[in-house]
Amino acid sequence: MDTDLDDAHTDYTHPRIRPVPAGCAESEDDWRRRLQHDSPGGHLLAHNAMTQALTSGRPIHLMHTTRALDAIRASGQLYASSGCLLAALYCAPLTETSAGLRPHNLGAYLLQTKPRTHTLVIRITPTAPASAKGIDYLRLGRLHLRTYLDHRSFLTEAEDLRLRGRTLHRIRTAAPLLNMVLANATGRRTTPSAFVDRLAAAVQDLPFLGYVYFEVLSEYLMLHSTSTETKAFAAAGEMNNRLYKRLAFSAVSGMDKLFDLSRFRPGHQRLHDLIARIEPALAPGAARYTRDRLSHLLAALSLDPAQDATTFTFRNQDFDSLARTAPSLLGQTLFREMRVLQRYPQLYLAFEQAKALHAWNYWNQHQIAAPFNGFLPKGEIGVNPAYPADYTVWLAKTCKRGLVHPVDELNVAFAPRMADLSMTAMRRDTTGKAAGHPASV
Repeated sequence: MDTDLDDAHTDYTHPRIRPVPAGCAESEDDWRRRLQHDSPGGHLLAHNAMTQALTSGRPIHLMHTTRALDAIRASGQLYASSGCLLAALYCAPLTETSAGLRPHNLGAYLLQTKPRTHTLVIRITPTAPASAKGIDYLRLGRLHLRTYLDHRSFLTEAEDLRLRGRTLHRIRTAAPLLNMVLANATGRRTTPSAFVDRLAAAVQDLPFLGYVYFEVLSEYLMLHSTSTETKAFAAAGEMNNRLYKRLAFSAVSGMDKLFDLSRFRPGHQRLHDLIARIEPALAPGAARYTRDRLSHLLAALSLDPAQDATTFTFRNQDFDSLARTAPSLLGQTLFREMRVLQRYPQLYLAFEQAKALHAWNYWNQHQIAAPFNGFLPKGEIGVNPAYPADYTVWLAKTCKRGLVHPVDELNVAFAPRMADLSMTAMRRDTTGKAAGHPASV
């Protein structure tokens, strides 16, 4: 069994309790109960339309938007891409109705905001019912670290020294914030406003913090929203994706062009104002939730469970000691630092294809044809291109009612390889900076 990938998958329908470092004030089980039972939308974690469709064993329909239709037709192949789904073709669910295929609210949002794209409908006929395991990209740090250690030979000596040096520098620079997080996780609380302000200031030093910060707030919004819109989506078994989209696009200019969470760093007053615009009743509790949830989550993500969070310090750690004591945080930091190497476009496939092979093997062993974002089952789902299932792909049109209709079956097949970097959300921006890294670096 691939323990790194097994740990990175979450199944809310059959929860397992992950160990956390000694000294943490709350356990994974404490937080699971709080999320599932003490929030208005918590029932959707285990009971939602997407995972119910996956576990039914029946054919499922997904939609994918693309600007590369001509290239797809010419090659006759569809490739996976990296990102939150690790090594899958990014999609959103579709539900069969008598009038057509109804997009999940995430898919409807994509159709509304990506007008110059083509829509593909993909039908997957699985060989057996799937589990409700989703891939949690926040937990992929150990896989990132393992891939780096296994493929260091692809780097020049200068590249390797720079990568290790910059990674260590980032973690050491963020050490005061990381130590504050551990203190809060063990019950020594900072005031919510001070915590959020220090967190926001540290994101530029350690870009991974922006991802954790954003996902915690997405969780807060989607599980605690009681708006009419959210209730309507919940009645269909869906989490409200528009909440976190509004948060991201209002917090960071240009996020619609390059979704780069390393730039997500609102301080506490800015955070209050952002949440107040989305759902006023949730604004007063946002900073406290961020402090409590992020402290526990980051402590659990960062430290090896054998460590004691009450005594551990990030100060003066070296690369090898972090590989033993905080391998996940080290891996996440390495992964993001690698993106700014000058040769990253050439190195991309070597490192990401290696991770993909591990992922595809794991998914095939667990009969996962359609992996989904497992931090929250909010509708981000993909196609495992290596799974031996029956796939049918159509070009589709959307009617005035917002329903999707297949119109032209495409003669294409899924290939177990990664798309080129230029075709993915991990591409570099117009200044040459890689997604997932602050523009100032």
